[in-house]
Amino acid sequence: MSHSLYVHIPFCEHICHYCDFNKVFIENQPVDAYIDALIEEMKQARARRRDGLVKTIYVGGGTPTALTATQLERLFSAIESLFDLSALEEWTVEVNPDSADEDKLGVMKRYGVNRLSIGAQTFNQKLLADIGRTHSPEGVEQAVRKARSLGFTNLSIDLMLGLPNQSVADFERSVDRALSLGVEHISAYALKIEKQTVFYNRYKKGQLHLPPEDDDVAMYELLKKKTAAAGLDQYEISNFGKPGYESKHNLVYWRNEPYAGFGAGASGYENQVRYQNINPVAKYIEAVWATGEPRLRTHVVSRAECLEEAVFLGLRIRSGINKADFFARYGLDVESLFAKEIAEGKRKGLLEENDHVIRLTENGLLLGNEAFALFVAVLEDSELQGDH
Repeated sequence: MSHSLYVHIPFCEHICHYCDFNKVFIENQPVDAYIDALIEEMKQARARRRDGLVKTIYVGGGTPTALTATQLERLFSAIESLFDLSALEEWTVEVNPDSADEDKLGVMKRYGVNRLSIGAQTFNQKLLADIGRTHSPEGVEQAVRKARSLGFTNLSIDLMLGLPNQSVADFERSVDRALSLGVEHISAYALKIEKQTVFYNRYKKGQLHLPPEDDDVAMYELLKKKTAAAGLDQYEISNFGKPGYESKHNLVYWRNEPYAGFGAGASGYENQVRYQNINPVAKYIEAVWATGEPRLRTHVVSRAECLEEAVFLGLRIRSGINKADFFARYGLDVESLFAKEIAEGKRKGLLEENDHVIRLTENGLLLGNEAFALFVAVLEDSELQGDH
């Protein structure tokens, strides 16, 4: 059994205009039947594996706090009974500010949830309305106060930059307000226009007024400066945490380590296989009871793909790729394996290296996708014969 679990709750009380995650409006949905199926999927997965030890859990969505306190308790009770949580280091739940009442937070606290990820996105009320969020800036502050009163000591706030009609000054005020709450962690992501979203339709019609690229860069540089001054280290391209408060679960992804995914549309990576579950809620439920493994697709990750993923995921982490650790894990010298790609990254000013690590430069942080693309589909498995 993987030592990390991702559990997906696809229900939302409102649909945000930028979101392309697997989600549905909660009204008239079979929520209790979904939880039954989710628990059954976990039961069957647990039965197929001998080791149930879990170190990190992440419950995401959708909106996990769209569930009632009773529904959350049923889900968390099942997780507690099915898996060995004796070595649990981190249990994160995504929280929407306007649905995080004390009953729900109390359930989380009782079952060992020790990290909350609060979706603020911005502290500008007009921008919140424009992107389809229903909470207020004050609602975020209230959620933080409620969480603190119940004893939560690891809080993360999500922000977005590059929103339609967002100015650098708007973003600066949001960063300042988030930092004023004394949270241990901030995640800040640039808006991406994804298909099957309200924003995509507006963009195609020329109705979406996005900030100029220079403003996006200015927002990102401002974010790095402000978080550093507040004692938050940038440990990943978009993530900033006080020392010791890095997201342990997300580091599993960036270190290319295995994790189990449960729920409609959830992804997982186990035994060198990446998989994604069926997306529609009703079809997911049906597949769980029919097969126990509600897979939409599976992909056996080749040796070459695994090595490439290890590099471009590892480069997301600010400390970069440790050459000795790479050799210890894969039995290969990363400098020799990707000599041409590393040289090209250095020539473009995207990568830097010393005797111990390869990592993104400051410019590479801004142009991460360009750096990562250097390492995609460059190896052939035939080149790796005889390697262990």
